[in-house]
Amino acid sequence: MDLIPAPEYEKLLDAYRSYLQLERGMTANTRMAYLADVRKFADWAASDTLCPALQSVSDADVQAFVASLHDVGISPRSQARIISGLRSFYRFMRLERYIDKDPTALLESPRLSQRLPEVLTVEEIDAMEAAIDLNKPEGSRNLAIIETLYSCGLRVSELCNLQISHIYFNEKALLIEGKGNKERVVPMSDAAIDRITDYLEARGELDIKNGEEDILFLNRRGRRLTRVMVFYIIRDLALAAGVDRPISPHALRHSFATHLLEGGANLRAIQMMLGHESIATTQIYLHTDTTALRQQILTFHPRNRQQ
Repeated sequence: MDLIPAPEYEKLLDAYRSYLQLERGMTANTRMAYLADVRKFADWAASDTLCPALQSVSDADVQAFVASLHDVGISPRSQARIISGLRSFYRFMRLERYIDKDPTALLESPRLSQRLPEVLTVEEIDAMEAAIDLNKPEGSRNLAIIETLYSCGLRVSELCNLQISHIYFNEKALLIEGKGNKERVVPMSDAAIDRITDYLEARGELDIKNGEEDILFLNRRGRRLTRVMVFYIIRDLALAAGVDRPISPHALRHSFATHLLEGGANLRAIQMMLGHESIATTQIYLHTDTTALRQQILTFHPRNRQQ
């Protein structure tokens, strides 16, 4: 095929940034990470001018770059992310006809040890909620945060951007905009509805800043909460509840999925509620219930029954 000359380096990266945003629907943080990966590779590959290096590298060049990551002690998980960024870039290069052969086509990601998610018990979650001082202005908000994360399985970014207009109290459902601007409907528990309803009364007393009128969870100054603020809220409540291990907002999402699975929910339904594109991502929760499964086998399998 006839190749199109690549634009100068910075213009090429600008075009790639637009591709990630408009064609792939990636978040700003993910776009920044992917662009940083390309720059790492370009810096490694080129000795004088960057753009020709990006356009003319071979399979062997890419393999050598990945080997260099290993040699300098980059973790397998970080290597996998950088490889993902390179694959995306060269997919873009081929789509735009800057290259006719993708040098990352045969690139393999390092094998990762599967990290099981941190899961809270129902009793621990109840203890975190009981540790909240409802006499403080932020008390009803923090209670609503924990119940929404746990009852609806939201990502912390989804919680921070949750809009009041996307809460359907009569239908007991939330409309969530997840990764890649993909929307999904998540059922709400009665407990989450009650906690949010209580919080909305206290929220009405805030001096809400322009542009934040429809955002549910706000700080004392009337602005939306950041991911870091939610992290500190959950961490401090876990400590107050006597949970003796590091807990993040994601632990409540993991607990949501694990408790659903333990209760008999279908894995495909859990996938839809979590907003996972692939069922493979959701299958990690199959590995969190091995203790209960072992007990079931010991109790009910005929080989384990006492004669």
